[in-house]
Amino acid sequence: MLRQYELVERVKSYDPDADEALINRAYVFSMQAHGTQKRASGDPYYSHPIEVAGILTDLHLDDETIATAILHDTIEDTVATHEEIEAKFGANVARLVDGVTKLSKIEAHTESQRAAENLRKFLLAMSDDIRVLLVKLADRLHNMRTLHFIKDEAKRRRIARETMDIYAPLAERIGMYEFMTEMQTLAFRQLEPEAYESITKRLEQLHEGGGDRIARIASGLKLLLSRNGIESEVLGREKHPYSIWRKMAERHISFEQLSDVMAFRAIVPSTQDCYKALGVIHARWPMVPGRFKDYISTPKRNGYRSLHTSVIHAENMRIEIQIRSKDMHAQAEFGLAAHWAYKQAAGSPDTQVRWIRDLIEILDTAESPEELLEHTRMAMYQDRIFAFTPKGELIQLPKGATPVDFAYAVHTDLGDQTVGAKVNGRVVPLRTPIENGDQVQILKSKAQEPQPGWLNFVTTGKARAAIRRYVRHKERDEMVALGKKLYDEIVQRLPAQLAPDALKNALQRLKIADEPSLMAAVARGSVSDAALMEALMPGSAGGDVDAKAPGQREAISIKGLTPGVAFDLASCCHPVPGDRIVGLRRPDEAIQVHTIDCPNLADGVDADWIDLAWGDRSDGGTARLRVVVRNEPGSLAVMSGIFGAHKANILNLKLGNRDGAFHTFEVDIEVHDLHHLMRILAALRAADVVANAERV
Repeated sequence: MLRQYELVERVKSYDPDADEALINRAYVFSMQAHGTQKRASGDPYYSHPIEVAGILTDLHLDDETIATAILHDTIEDTVATHEEIEAKFGANVARLVDGVTKLSKIEAHTESQRAAENLRKFLLAMSDDIRVLLVKLADRLHNMRTLHFIKDEAKRRRIARETMDIYAPLAERIGMYEFMTEMQTLAFRQLEPEAYESITKRLEQLHEGGGDRIARIASGLKLLLSRNGIESEVLGREKHPYSIWRKMAERHISFEQLSDVMAFRAIVPSTQDCYKALGVIHARWPMVPGRFKDYISTPKRNGYRSLHTSVIHAENMRIEIQIRSKDMHAQAEFGLAAHWAYKQAAGSPDTQVRWIRDLIEILDTAESPEELLEHTRMAMYQDRIFAFTPKGELIQLPKGATPVDFAYAVHTDLGDQTVGAKVNGRVVPLRTPIENGDQVQILKSKAQEPQPGWLNFVTTGKARAAIRRYVRHKERDEMVALGKKLYDEIVQRLPAQLAPDALKNALQRLKIADEPSLMAAVARGSVSDAALMEALMPGSAGGDVDAKAPGQREAISIKGLTPGVAFDLASCCHPVPGDRIVGLRRPDEAIQVHTIDCPNLADGVDADWIDLAWGDRSDGGTARLRVVVRNEPGSLAVMSGIFGAHKANILNLKLGNRDGAFHTFEVDIEVHDLHHLMRILAALRAADVVANAERV
């Protein structure tokens, strides 16, 4: 464990103006606060925060961050309070400590809820000051180094999984690759112990067989660059076990087939030297096609810059070479921590990190803990591609991302208003995957709204969270609007006029918080007609409220409501405006709308029946037709021509039976209303090539 004077000396070595008294006070306070507490290893508990502080001195962080590291567990694990920390160490340190502190007293039913609530608080604090993240990552790194002391295997695996899913990706996203690599290796050792042992043994055998192969290759690479006038420092290493295991899994190959298990870094003075070195290396050894990446001209989202290439070295052995300048190397090793070390002004560099802002936006839109964890992992832990706006701005996205993901990555409002997209100047469907280097132009309209169907193909957490938020709000608003219509109809059935405070009293009797919640409950059927009548006017229900007698009450208009949100149009009968319709309402389900003559209504004996009316809806609907045409050239063209002449868009066309002379098609078409549909059917029946046409 670092002693007090050793810790202070470390900080003073890179920051002579550091507040020595602040660090000393924090050291003593932490020792006294943790007292006789022990870690699983048997060491005094305060050794942990001291070691965390030591890790952060390697990053050359300021005195407030070091003090925060020393104190980061005091509020959670001792009797110390936020007010006490603020009084002794100042508002900044208290704020940072609070940001790192877990919500240990939260009442949650599941492990995922606890993890999500802790992550929520942590991300919010991180958005305010990136030093919170640096302390948390150092804390997690030291916990992983001592994880083997925990006897409970299930607990070790849970901590390792959380590290692999959240903290290693967080380290990668801010460019702290050394932290990420060590976390992944330690977590991999717990989660896949057999695979870890197998790969480490193979690496040892490879090392024994090749002797000082890495040193020889590094020395040769340095000599090659020197002969071409490029000063360099060359570092070589074997790739860490988790990286090897992941590549084996992704490529479905064995360890023997994995040829590039060694990686080298050539650190040169300038950016120009990076490209010059690349030319020298490619001139000396054949390049492996598809393995070159230029992260200097297109940096990663975390600011990482480097040239990556793989070449076939001696003995047909592949090696990976990364070429970077000294500044790039500092950024690659310590990411935002390196940025912070050089930053003298107050505040934090996170205002430039778009992905952090995206995570904070996800916090605001996620409804459940599970959804928060899902979206956060999605945002942090995916391979990236690069695409460009028409103005040349670089947007990074996960592989498989679509123009909708691109639009939300630029701005949430642009995503909400997306109606179409051009990729490389060509109009494409919104579900089209974007490729590396594509230029994407989003077509928008202020009249557009997010579509629930987008959830079937978007890949980014930000897009998914924003669409789900809109769908939830839209569904809530429409449920309230539909519930109000049903409420008004129920009130008309009461035997007397309502008292002024009847609704207020009904809310109390039903134990519902407010009027909108009541209306939504009525629409969902979780409050029955009889229960509502009894709550509004005790004794009025009389035990004989027939909610299943359509045609005896005023029809409820569905004008202004969206199919698929407050109600669903039944796929068995495909109602369109003009049809006589009835709704089947079951508790906590959307109302199913059927035509009055639908044969499936016989299955609705367990549902409440509601008389519905279209109002003056003009948004049309989908009708399904069965059309029998002659098996002769041009028949399909005639049928399609009739749909086109009547401005009916074909949504789906399916060939059913063919019995030699005739073919039977099932066609889904968009129609304005029932009259529009009848005109189309009449035109089909009048055509010579059509033997029969009917609505399904």
